[in-house]
Amino acid sequence: MLFSRGMNGFKGHRSLKNLVLKDQLGAGYHSESKAKEYKHVCKRACQRAVDQLRAGALAVEAATAALVELEDSPFTNAGMGSNLNLSGEIECDASIMDGKSLHFGAVGAISGIKNPVLVASCLLTEAQKGKLSAGRIPPCFLVGRGAHDWAVGHGIPPCPSEKMATKFSLSAYKRNKRKMELAEKMDTGQNQAKKRRQSSENENGSGCLDTVGAVVVDSEGNVAAAVSSGGLAMKHPGRVGQASHYGCGCWAENACNMNSYSTAVSTSGCGEHLIRTMLARECSAAMQSEDAHQALLEAMQNKFISSPFLASEDRVLGGVIVLRCCRCVEAQPSPNIQAAMVEFLWSHTTESMCVGYMSAQDSKAKTHISRLPPGTVPGQSLAIEGGVCRLMGMVD
Repeated sequence: MLFSRGMNGFKGHRSLKNLVLKDQLGAGYHSESKAKEYKHVCKRACQRAVDQLRAGALAVEAATAALVELEDSPFTNAGMGSNLNLSGEIECDASIMDGKSLHFGAVGAISGIKNPVLVASCLLTEAQKGKLSAGRIPPCFLVGRGAHDWAVGHGIPPCPSEKMATKFSLSAYKRNKRKMELAEKMDTGQNQAKKRRQSSENENGSGCLDTVGAVVVDSEGNVAAAVSSGGLAMKHPGRVGQASHYGCGCWAENACNMNSYSTAVSTSGCGEHLIRTMLARECSAAMQSEDAHQALLEAMQNKFISSPFLASEDRVLGGVIVLRCCRCVEAQPSPNIQAAMVEFLWSHTTESMCVGYMSAQDSKAKTHISRLPPGTVPGQSLAIEGGVCRLMGMVD
C-alpha cells in the first residue's frame, strides 16, 4: 500500500545567503510521550548547523555540526547512548559526503570515540589534500581499532565506551539479553532456531532503528549529507551497517552537465535492507526527474519495498530525507538577482520518523514527527511528505 500526504507549502522568498538545513532523528518508532524531547533534539541540531552556516561554513561543515549535536543526545541511537552489541559494547558507524568534491569519508564498528562523524569528516578532509607520502592513497573508510587509532592520531580525543552508554541503553541491553537467553532455553534444533530468529526480529524492530542524519545546502549551492548510527540492538560484534557504506547511508552530488539538480540524501532504518538496495544513491538518481514527489514515491516503492534484492523480507524498514535544489529562471530576469528552488522531502516505511528543517533566516527550526496512517503495516506501506521554497537574493 502507498500513502501520500502531498506537499506541504514551505513557500516564500528568501535571500540566497539564508541557507537551508534538514535533519532527521531516525526512522523507527517515536512515542508520543517523548515527542517533545525528540523534536527538541532536532531543533538543537538545526540551530547548531545554521549557526555554522551564518558564520560562513560550507555545507559539509554544517552537516558535521548537526550530526555532532545528534550524536551527543541520549535520545538517539548514535554516539552517546547507542545500542549495545551482543558483547555489551558500543560500536558506531558514520559517513559524510561532499557534493562539490564528491569526496566521501566513513568509519565502521568504531569504539571509544564520542563523535564518529568527526572521524568520517576528518577522513574526507584529509583525502581532499591529495596523496600521502610515497604516493600512497589516503583512506576514505576505516573500521574497528584502525579507525580508532587513526582518529586519535589526528587529534580526535578518545572516550571510554562505558561513558558512552546511558541508563536507557544499558537497561535495553539487559532486557534484550534476558529475552535471548530465555528463547535459547525454550527449545532445541529447528524450533530453537526459529525462536532465535523471531527474537532477533522483535528486538531489531522499528523501535531500534534511530539512525540520525542531515542534508544541507549552503549559500554557494553546495550540498552535503551525513549519517551516524549505533546499529541494530544486539548486533554481532564487528557488524557494519548502512551508515558507513558508500551509496547506502548518505549521498550528495552538486548539479553538473549531466545532472540538472543538486541532491543530498540521508537514510535510516534496517542497515541490511538499505545496504542491499543502495537506497541513498537510488533516491538521489531518482531526484533528476521533473516531479520530485512522484520520483521519490516510486523509488521507495520500486527500489526498496518491492526490490528484488529484498524479496525474502516480510517487512522492509527504512526512511530517507532528501534535499534537491537548482537555479531557477525568474519571470523578469535581472543580472543582479539570483534565485534557487529548494525542495525538501522525507519518506519512511517505519512507524514514524522525526524530522526538522531550518534556513538561516528562520528564528527557530520547524520539527515534525511523520507517522504511517492508522491501519497500515510498517515495512509494507510508506509515508511521504515535503515542501518547496524559493530562495532569492542580490548577487554580491
